Amino acid sequence: MPVELLINAIIAGLLLGGFYAAVTVGISISFGILDIVNIAHPAFIILGSYIAYIVNQTLGIDPILTAIIVLPGFYALGAAVYQVYYQSFEKRGQDALRGLAFFFGLLFVTEVMLILVFGVDYRYVQAAYIEYTWHYSFMDLPFRMVIPCVVSMLMVGLLQFYLSRTFTGRAIMAVSQDQLALQLMAADPVKIKRTAFAISIATASIAGALLIVIQPVEPSVGREYIGRVFAICVLGGLQSLPGTVIAAMLLGVVESFTATFYGPSWAPAVSFGFLLLTLAFRPAGLLGR
Repeated sequence: MPVELLINAIIAGLLLGGFYAAVTVGISISFGILDIVNIAHPAFIILGSYIAYIVNQTLGIDPILTAIIVLPGFYALGAAVYQVYYQSFEKRGQDALRGLAFFFGLLFVTEVMLILVFGVDYRYVQAAYIEYTWHYSFMDLPFRMVIPCVVSMLMVGLLQFYLSRTFTGRAIMAVSQDQLALQLMAADPVKIKRTAFAISIATASIAGALLIVIQPVEPSVGREYIGRVFAICVLGGLQSLPGTVIAAMLLGVVESFTATFYGPSWAPAVSFGFLLLTLAFRPAGLLGR
């Protein structure tokens, strides 16, 4: 096994894992903390990709900058979606099967709308760094992977700081554990959960921009990430953003090794086999309690 190829596979896996962390962090909040199985999250990510594409093609603005600009819009969208979900299902105690069907419907409707508007052709964006690759000795660092990884780590770091250092953040971490104690602290559990879910959808804006920087997208691309995001969330440990990052990096490295030495078609099977083995010995996940 050539050392150069091995090191490049590790680097590629870490960069890919950084992107996986950005895709998964929203699920870590909605599913890991709020216990809301939002399988429509990849659809919001693709929506973010298409908004970045439209602005990039019409105004020439960098896709990542576009994602930051539209963050408040995605936050408001997430708050509205949670309010509908709460009034229709959670408030009535029907948030199990019917709530899951609700998010599946959102996934389907969003995908169909994007197909009707944009068709099924792949779309891509333009930025100065996308085609640039930094070569150092035998190592190659494509900036279309480096920039998303750095932005992803910044986003996760800011979220971790918010959840651990602010009153609202600590309330979000506590809302799924003891809502009565939260009410005694003068916090409304429904409002806290709405804020948390809105934040989880807001992260889809950034993740969508990173996705279209890495690869061209079409409306059904999000389906490829449904299994991965939940696998990473469970593997890292529910309610743990650092665990999400570690799990995303491990999954990225495993996929990169498999694709490099055995072929890309084996990558998903080996990745989920790695997940099953980990959970067999660590059922709570890597950093779960």
